[in-house]
Amino acid sequence: MYDELTEVDIKKMEEEIEYRKTVLAPELGAELKRTREFGDLSENAEYKEAKRAKRKNEGRIRYLENMIRTAKVIEIGGGADEVGLFDRVLIYNEKMNAEKEIEIVTTLRQNALLGFVSKESPLGGAVMGHKVGERVLVKVSDTMSYYVQIRRITKGKDDESLPISGY
Repeated sequence: MYDELTEVDIKKMEEEIEYRKTVLAPELGAELKRTREFGDLSENAEYKEAKRAKRKNEGRIRYLENMIRTAKVIEIGGGADEVGLFDRVLIYNEKMNAEKEIEIVTTLRQNALLGFVSKESPLGGAVMGHKVGERVLVKVSDTMSYYVQIRRITKGKDDESLPISGY
């Protein structure tokens, strides 16, 4: 299995890896060395926290390197009048009787609370490729679904302003 990512996603991950290896790792190593000098390691909370932070950094580096290694790089395409990647879409949720603007993004940059919806999520996948005025079924599970109507599409581009998400 691979993740579909853009060139910008890959670039952002490479930049984070570089930062974690060249800046953060030496800082965490120095903190580990400093806290080790506090004495009895079995009761040294600062040392345990420093070890945890170092492991978390190393884990994030491995995660990002694996994402890059297994990624399928995709182009940002789509028709001029249909929902595509990085487009802002005003939808009307019939069940909630409410409008909401979302932006369709790659999984790596999703943040539903801020309106950044993954193209692989039920909502993002449902609206991709559809046009203004269309009524689309969003199937969340076998027992839960709802309809949205696409009210407006504002074409977007991958401008690097949206950060990649942590884990």
